[in-house]
Amino acid sequence: MSAVGDNIRKIREEIAEAALRSGREPSAVRLMAVTKTVDDARILEAIEAGVDIMGENYVQEAKRKIETMNVDVRWHMIGHLQSNKAKYAIRLFDMIHSIDRLSLAEELDKRSAAVGRVTTVLIEVNVSGEESKSGIPAEEAPALVRKIASLDNLSIRGLMTMPPWFEDPENARPYFAALRKLRDRIADEEIPGVDLRELSMGMSADYRVAVEEGATIVRIGTAIFGPRA
Repeated sequence: MSAVGDNIRKIREEIAEAALRSGREPSAVRLMAVTKTVDDARILEAIEAGVDIMGENYVQEAKRKIETMNVDVRWHMIGHLQSNKAKYAIRLFDMIHSIDRLSLAEELDKRSAAVGRVTTVLIEVNVSGEESKSGIPAEEAPALVRKIASLDNLSIRGLMTMPPWFEDPENARPYFAALRKLRDRIADEEIPGVDLRELSMGMSADYRVAVEEGATIVRIGTAIFGPRA
């Protein structure tokens, strides 16, 4: 088995252990390989090891990989998305994790309608309040969900967040818990057409804690592929 494949095996084992610790089925958590700046050969190793979701931060980098690699996997947009890239994003990605403003949602809805599709999205929430991070403030998220829910060509499937980086991943736990509680609060509103099944949270340093707090998608780059150049 390649180094990438071995890393994935270990990560899957730790995801399963974390899920069981929190009384969840391991199958409830999906592993995304974050492929920003990763070469095609190593991406193919991850696919060979069974990973079927690739996360990309930039539309242009994703476009090249998707068109040249031609592999049967799902591609998710996890980076900040500019409205002028919406027309490309809705054709390239199976899910967009980074919806943080109504204007972007409206542009994606318009572009999706033009090609006759419904685009699956997550609402990005800035639970930490850090100015350096994208995402809508937690207190404004319910209102944004209600507004986007009225758009015919977008389907809201959950929430995404990125907590501050900590040397001790336990320090990230309150942020993951806050996103889960926010999800539950919005779900209690029973907004028509909104299905908040997904919590996209947890990265290489803290995914075990994220799974314990309810993550359904963990976004792993370095722990799979090694440090970026």
